[in-house]
Amino acid sequence: MALPPAYPDRMLQFRVQQIRPAPERPLSGPGRRNNLRNVLKIVVTFATVAPVAAHHSDARLDMQSLVTLEGTVVEYNWRNPHVYIVVDSLDEQGRTVQWSLQTSSTLTLARSGWTRDSLVPGEGVTFSAYPALDGRPYALLESIEKEGGIPLGAEFYAISGEPRIAGPEITESAAGLDGFWISDGDRLVDYPGGFDGFFRAQLTPNEKGLAAQAAYDELSGENPESTCIGRPVPGMIVNSVVYPIQIEFLDGGDRIAIRSEFFDEERIVYMDGRPHPDIGQRSRTGHSIGTLEDNVLIVDTRNFEDHRSPYQTGVPSGAQKHVVERYELSEDSTHILLELMLEDPEYFVAPMTHSRELFYVADHEPTRFDCDIESTGRFVLE
Repeated sequence: MALPPAYPDRMLQFRVQQIRPAPERPLSGPGRRNNLRNVLKIVVTFATVAPVAAHHSDARLDMQSLVTLEGTVVEYNWRNPHVYIVVDSLDEQGRTVQWSLQTSSTLTLARSGWTRDSLVPGEGVTFSAYPALDGRPYALLESIEKEGGIPLGAEFYAISGEPRIAGPEITESAAGLDGFWISDGDRLVDYPGGFDGFFRAQLTPNEKGLAAQAAYDELSGENPESTCIGRPVPGMIVNSVVYPIQIEFLDGGDRIAIRSEFFDEERIVYMDGRPHPDIGQRSRTGHSIGTLEDNVLIVDTRNFEDHRSPYQTGVPSGAQKHVVERYELSEDSTHILLELMLEDPEYFVAPMTHSRELFYVADHEPTRFDCDIESTGRFVLE
C-alpha cells in the first residue's frame, strides 16, 4: 500500500485499544427495519459530570445538583446547535424568574420523537435541570413534563456522562465504503465529560497548550462555536456515536467526500496523487489526500488553519496539526474498522491514536444542521 507523502510507516502501526467487546447481536434477521430511528433510538447526547469537562454551553454548571421547578413556557426555540426552552417560574419570594434551558440539537431531539410543535408558549411544565454555578437562571435540561404529567422524551443527560444510545442493528451489507456509517457507543470506552472528556484522556498538552488552556474562556465569544464554527477532524469521528459519517466517491473516485451532519461538516479527499500544498494555504477542515487499495482507505490531512478550541478543552490547533485516518471495510461489508492518529507538537507532548468500528446504516436520509447564529451564542456571558 502506498503511504501518503512524508508519513513514516511506524505511525501506521495502530493498536486497537479503544474498542471493547459488546454483547453479540445477530447480523441479520427477518422483518427488521434499517432506518436511522432503529439504529439510534437516541435519548441523549454527550453529557458532563464536572464543570471543567463540558460541551461549550455546558461549562460552569453544577452537574452534581438538580433543580426541579414548575413554570410557564415563554419560548421554545427549535434551532441548532441547541434547542432552548425559556420558562417563567416563581422563586421562594414569589418573584418571576426566567430560566433558559439548554437541550440538544434538533436532529437528536427529532430522533427521540420531539418536533418543533412539542411545546408552545403558555403551556405549563415541570422541569428538572442542572443549574449554572454562578447562580444565573441558566441550566442544562434533565427532564420536562407538560401539565398532567405528560413527559417529553425522557432524560436528556445522564450523570454518568454515558450517551444513552442503542447499538446498531446490522441488516444488510454495503456495496463498498460508500454510504452512511455510525459508531456503536456500547463498544467504546466511556470518558466522563463526553466530547471534551475523550480528548482530555487522550491528549497531554505541553507548556504552550497548558498556557492557552488556562487563558481560555469557554463562555465568551472566544469560543468558536459561539459563531457556528464547528470542530474539524477528528471531531466528526468522535461525534459519530450520534451523527453518522457519510463517505461518497466523486468524479469516478478522483475525489472522496467525507461528511457529518454535525455542523454540516464536509471534507474533500483528493485521490489523484497530488501532494499537500504549501503550508501557507490553510483552511478550517485542512487539506486531505488519500490512497485506496483492497477496500482500505488512508486519508492524510494537514494545512489546518488556527482553531481556538477544536477539542473543546481550550487547547488550540495550528499549522503543525496532522491527522491520518485508516478506513478498512470488513469482509462482510457490514462495518469499517477506523483507526486514526493525531499529532500537533506545537500544543501536545505526544501523538494520539484511537480506534473504533463504524457500522453501515442503510437508507439514511441526511438532515441539514444549519447552525443558527443566535442560538449557538446563547451560552455566552454578556
